Amino acid sequence: MATRADAVIREWFEHLWNQKREDTIDRLLAPGATVDGLPAPIRGPEGFKPFYRAFRDAFPDIRVEVVRTITEGNMVAAHCQVTGRRAPDAGGAPGAPVEFWGMVIVRVDDGKIAEAWNSFDFLGLYQQLGLMPAAPAL
Repeated sequence: MATRADAVIREWFEHLWNQKREDTIDRLLAPGATVDGLPAPIRGPEGFKPFYRAFRDAFPDIRVEVVRTITEGNMVAAHCQVTGRRAPDAGGAPGAPVEFWGMVIVRVDDGKIAEAWNSFDFLGLYQQLGLMPAAPAL
């Protein structure tokens, strides 16, 4: 099971985000899955698709590199680096390159993501886009 949980999360990021294969959502996200840590909690594939489409449209060349994973049973934690460029018509600084880090912990049941807890540096992303002021140096 440990290898399978790791494989699921790696396939999720590679196929969905890097290869832009939206069918990955239906294939790897369980119908009753809960996804937390995004702007709002999301339930199931139909709930995740609008978030995915909006984020992909805002960052059409997004890349998510899984830097490392730690797996225990059917749980896997992934440390990720996200890079991309803001779409010209998406607000913020058009064409601005972005780079930020994050982590996700996922519970995999029957080869699908059943629960996910995300912690990505969206504040850093907003600061890079000029949507939030940078924190002053201490």
